[in-house]
Amino acid sequence: MRQYMGAKGLNPDALLFFRMGDFYELFFDDAQTASRELQITLTARDRERSVPMCGVPYHAAEAYISRLLRKGYRVAICEQMEDPKLTKKIVRREVTRVLTPGTAIDPALGADLNNFLGALHSDGQTAAVALLDLSTGDFRAAEFTGANAMALAIDELTKVQPSELLLSSNQPLLDPMDREETRGLERIPTKTKLDDWVFSAEYAIPLLERQLGTHSLDGFGLTGHATAAAAAGAVLHYVRSTQQLDAGHIDSIRFYERSEFLQLDQVTARNLELIDTLFSDSSPETTLFHTLDCCQTPMGKRLLRASILRPLLDRHQIERRYEAVGEIHPDLVRREEVRRTLAGILDLERLLARISLDSAGPRDLLALAHSLARLPLVKLALMPLTATKWRDCLDRLDTLEDLCAKIAGTLLPEPPLTLVEGGVIAEGVDAELDSLRTVSKSGRQSIAAIEERERKRTGIHSLKVRFNSVFGYYIEITKSNLSSVPADYERKQTLVNAERFTTPELKDYEVRVLTAHERAIEIEKRLFADLRATVLVAASRIRRASAIVAEVDLLANFAHLAALHHYVRPKIEEDLIFEAIGVRHPVVERLMETGGEGRFIPNDLYLDTNGPSLLLITGPNMGGKSTYLRQAALLVIMAQMGCFVPAERVRLGLVDRIYTRIGASDNVARGRST
Repeated sequence: MRQYMGAKGLNPDALLFFRMGDFYELFFDDAQTASRELQITLTARDRERSVPMCGVPYHAAEAYISRLLRKGYRVAICEQMEDPKLTKKIVRREVTRVLTPGTAIDPALGADLNNFLGALHSDGQTAAVALLDLSTGDFRAAEFTGANAMALAIDELTKVQPSELLLSSNQPLLDPMDREETRGLERIPTKTKLDDWVFSAEYAIPLLERQLGTHSLDGFGLTGHATAAAAAGAVLHYVRSTQQLDAGHIDSIRFYERSEFLQLDQVTARNLELIDTLFSDSSPETTLFHTLDCCQTPMGKRLLRASILRPLLDRHQIERRYEAVGEIHPDLVRREEVRRTLAGILDLERLLARISLDSAGPRDLLALAHSLARLPLVKLALMPLTATKWRDCLDRLDTLEDLCAKIAGTLLPEPPLTLVEGGVIAEGVDAELDSLRTVSKSGRQSIAAIEERERKRTGIHSLKVRFNSVFGYYIEITKSNLSSVPADYERKQTLVNAERFTTPELKDYEVRVLTAHERAIEIEKRLFADLRATVLVAASRIRRASAIVAEVDLLANFAHLAALHHYVRPKIEEDLIFEAIGVRHPVVERLMETGGEGRFIPNDLYLDTNGPSLLLITGPNMGGKSTYLRQAALLVIMAQMGCFVPAERVRLGLVDRIYTRIGASDNVARGRST
């Protein structure tokens, strides 16, 4: 209990999962909280029941911890740092990790979702935001200046919705939270304050440079953006202090400007139901993301989500996507060949994160190898394609065949979940391991051989070689045959009718057999650690390959949608014009198709700065006014994502911002209206 109190004193704001044998135990207030939130039985440590206690099995703890993190709790993991077999004192324990909502790698997190840890920092003139998804290594930062800098930064945060937000301890935003510009922060469930020095440029920037392995942040676009770099450094500090690991998969950061993308504030994104539904009881099917998501990989799904929230403003990039989509859109065989090769690729980013954070088991590494084995097939499918975007992906795609072969050659084809009982490493990897396994497996045959040989040597036909847990291996000879016992036999135990002996050979065999299994597990753990280190050396290669797979998946998805739903390529104009002929609302059209409610009736739209630049639309309830309004916005978003659109013909000049406000209770997709 002194150990427990010491660990709890260092982590007073976290629920302490205290390892005791095969369980993580919680005590006192932590036990009562965990019992209530997890619906597990509350017991007691002592007869007087003055020390409430509850616990969960260590092998099932991840699911329980994830539930607590989703509820906004922090969890400190206190592990046994010694093997109980090797110490006669109380096993030494230490807090090895502190898990928080923003640093969790939640296995229940959807493939398309990010779990961002955010930081908000201001130097008075400039406001900055840094965002890190520890589960994928996605690290980004942005900076805002001007009179409304803080409002813009908060709008960016509320659009992304991080699970946890880091703030400087002197940040006045939340005390009290009555300023109009801070309203959006109420939607971020967990806010953590750090000491002011963590956000200082003198501390944060060198920390960031060391993590990224660089002498300067110039190559990451952070030159002249000290506020953004300080926010990113604070995020990194928090991750290192809670995980107590270097998190080697975080090897890059991207600085972005709002001006790079079509601007969608949080209110507009919500009203258009781009990612989330406007109403809590609505189906996800009413969102644009659900309508456009036919991606084959988790990385592709996340890129699609990011593309919807940040459509492009660079005409050249948009046209290159159109060209790539247009090449395979009419060619069913090539299109499906690309999509088929992607289908077996699991979440490379999250597998790498688990390996980097030392929470991966043998099956995670094998899953990584199986996914990497698909990359040569992806490359083969891209080879016939000629569009600039496809050729660029082909040239940059590293198939990582060396790493795939290393993992596949080291691990058994069907390893257990954990390393606890061994049986993970393949034969032929380590000669000593193979020898120890042979000893363990051939124990009965070896004993029988020793027994037969000793009978012949001594002439005692009743001689037996046996084993028990107290005395180990021994030779048992009846008292009537004691006169035939060789001189090299050592007496071990006397029974009523027999004597038990041992020999140097039997002693040596006993040591080898009894320690073979434990030694084999030690070797397997070392070999697995070496394999993990090999994977981490290739972390940047894996992340680059993952990014290219996501890009290929996104473009193939756009081509699939275009062919399936008869979408057409928009034409980007230099002039500010928006002409759309035979337009269909993508979400409502899909809902009508799946619901068997007939066909969406196409309509037209025309806006021009030299002509009609404003449309005033009137009509009765359920007349389709908001449908027409949303349709115009969704058409622009899809076009500037590089996706073909549901229309006969579309011409538009690039749009830099969309504002939308829908009536307070409007819900046309579900047959309701204001």
